[in-house]
Amino acid sequence: MNLKIAVLAGDGIGPEIMEQGVAVMDAVAKKFGHEVEYKEALCGAHAIDEVGDPFPEETFKVCEEADAVLFASVGDPKFDNNPSAKVRPEQGLLAMRKKLGLFANIRPVTTFDCLVHKSPLKDEIVRGADFICIRELTGGMYFGKKQEPQLNAEGVEEALDTNYYTRPEVERILRVGYQYARQRRKHLTVVDKANVLASSRLWRKVAQEIAPEYPDVETDYMYVDNAAMRMIQEPKFFDVMVTENTFGDILTDEGSCITGSMGLLPSASTGSSTPVFEPIHGSWPQGKGLNIANPLAQILSVAMLYEYFDLKEEGAIIRKAVDASLDANVRTPEIQVEGGEKYGTKEVGAWIVDFIKNN
Repeated sequence: MNLKIAVLAGDGIGPEIMEQGVAVMDAVAKKFGHEVEYKEALCGAHAIDEVGDPFPEETFKVCEEADAVLFASVGDPKFDNNPSAKVRPEQGLLAMRKKLGLFANIRPVTTFDCLVHKSPLKDEIVRGADFICIRELTGGMYFGKKQEPQLNAEGVEEALDTNYYTRPEVERILRVGYQYARQRRKHLTVVDKANVLASSRLWRKVAQEIAPEYPDVETDYMYVDNAAMRMIQEPKFFDVMVTENTFGDILTDEGSCITGSMGLLPSASTGSSTPVFEPIHGSWPQGKGLNIANPLAQILSVAMLYEYFDLKEEGAIIRKAVDASLDANVRTPEIQVEGGEKYGTKEVGAWIVDFIKNN
């Protein structure tokens, strides 16, 4: 297969982990006889510094013309610490999702037996947890009508974010959830706040109307606060969870605590145009250039990319290599066992590439 891949390394540790992701992609392509063409493009703080736009039109064109986007991270403290900044790196990520029509974010949460001890939760709670959170990605408060802080007629400062959804937006993401549930353990949990929010009542109304179309899937409904608690108390309850944009953003980061590190979780964003594959963690600017960032989420995002194109063996060898690296204690500092050998970003990536070449 010939693949055109847009490479958006972004900010912070992004370029370092992207280097390892591309190396793994190349190793797999060579092993299975694929041709991969890469085209790099600007995004995030780097793009703001260069051209004043976190997702320039040229980057959009590169993404649009690619078969898939391999993305790393955006974010920089100089913007985080400036609440009056009009342009922010994260706006580039939102623009990419909107322009590419990426309405479905697929985030698997899977535990690794050899890393259960790294989770803040008890072994018996997290061991065997394996679920997918499907987050609606182009609606809700992140894209609804906004009003920046300003004084109202009474002289009181106010701001506004509108949690706006339409029936078609809700229905299409729910159907994605059902498709995944049918491929797994046939259990879908719809997460909302229907006891308080009108937008959530629309979600529950639509879900209740289409659930009978999927009689083979058990559907249940859970308020987001209860879901957050249940994820910590009983993560193995969940199979596929589907929810709106803001709730999904929060819950999926919470899910990273189950595995013990955000550096282990990949994701895919799909929709009407080019799919995007990325780690769920941020740019971690404090770790930039130190060769300590965990590249596994980026590498597992490459596995998801191959699997998206139905290249299952290619995805499987990457997953096998990651498992083998963890079992061999070839790990970056935040997940290394006490007294274990020191490995950096580059060393972990190189070990995985060698494993793929030799197995």
